[in-house]
Amino acid sequence: MKQLPRILAAAAVSLAFALPAYADTTLTVHYPMPGFFKNVMDTISKKFMEENPEIKIQFASPSATYEEGIQTILRQAGTDEMPDITFIGLNRLRMLNERDVAVDLGPLVKKDGNMAELGFSDTILKLAQVNGKQVGLAFATSNPIMYYNADLVKAAGGDPDNPPKTWDEVIALGGKIKALGNGVDGIDFRWQGDDWMFSALLFGAGGKMLNEDESKVAFNGPEGEKAMEILQRMVKEGGMPVFTKPAGEQAFAAGKVGFEFQTTGALVNTIKNVGDKFTLRTAKIPLIDPINGHLPTGGNAVVILTKDAAKQDAAWKFAKFAAGPYGASVVVPGTGYVPNNELAAKSPEYLGDFYKKNPLFQAGLSQMPRMIPWYAFPGTNGVKVTQTIVDNLSRIVDQSATPKEALTDAASDVEGMLPTQ
Repeated sequence: MKQLPRILAAAAVSLAFALPAYADTTLTVHYPMPGFFKNVMDTISKKFMEENPEIKIQFASPSATYEEGIQTILRQAGTDEMPDITFIGLNRLRMLNERDVAVDLGPLVKKDGNMAELGFSDTILKLAQVNGKQVGLAFATSNPIMYYNADLVKAAGGDPDNPPKTWDEVIALGGKIKALGNGVDGIDFRWQGDDWMFSALLFGAGGKMLNEDESKVAFNGPEGEKAMEILQRMVKEGGMPVFTKPAGEQAFAAGKVGFEFQTTGALVNTIKNVGDKFTLRTAKIPLIDPINGHLPTGGNAVVILTKDAAKQDAAWKFAKFAAGPYGASVVVPGTGYVPNNELAAKSPEYLGDFYKKNPLFQAGLSQMPRMIPWYAFPGTNGVKVTQTIVDNLSRIVDQSATPKEALTDAASDVEGMLPTQ
């Protein structure tokens, strides 16, 4: 009998070595924009921990924006403060890759075999690739849509069941809504914060940010001129004031703005904020060039940062879960983002019947064939480049510069920030 404790101890040691590498692992996770993602992250992590009790998820302080998020991670890189996992804006994956901060997920994808069985098609995988390297897995993807106040549209002589399909029609109807008076404005176009909504106009005109070898600015061509002119016309003809981002959201939700153009990812919050104050509708965003126009893919990807082998195994399990069919089935109805996982989009178990029952979500889904990557500027000045574009957009909105002046100045400044060849 004296040997029994020894046998049990030996068995315990053997069992410990037989457990998976992620046993009793705690992962620190960072994410941006808690207004959009806090409830989503809480739901996904809770479900994950229920299914994987040996892995604990704890959250670092979230960042207010994608821009703040990437700067936080780059500051923390290589220190004890750096989280094990982060969620990074799709247009900032390039910065992580150029600085070799993110773990290459390619070997993990290859080891798992057929990722398509989990809903990760090659198309979806490419959303979070940089020069063929799998930097992350797309978690939440979006495109810009048109939100509109059906009551104001009707009051201004429009047809809520047949919303504007061109920018000319939007601007004309926006002007009529502005003319209703009583503190009502025609349009809120979400140009602040980053270059995403400018991309919606530029890509919608068939344009691009840089030339093929990324040595020169290309957004100052005819397509960029058309984009800037549309922005100016929104102000001068369409009744668009100088809004801050929060002020624009509040004014639209209060029933004081006819049209709002921003990410489909804001849909759930908009529905909640509008309540029963007016009839909310959504539709496709107009394209300056309906034939050759495209839309930028917004959103973020889950990225593994930890270099610890045991934590990497656990982090990979969490990444696949968050970006997988269950995660997508939480993200879409919880925010308004479009599904980034094909299994979730097609399966009745997840989102198969969701869009039939929720017509406000259909605009973003219908635009998915138009989506192309959110452009990532090369080099270390990506955040500065974005801010330069935003600063020049503001000059058009506050009417301190013409579209031509703002475009010329933005192109000159950005070209000086590009890496030398």
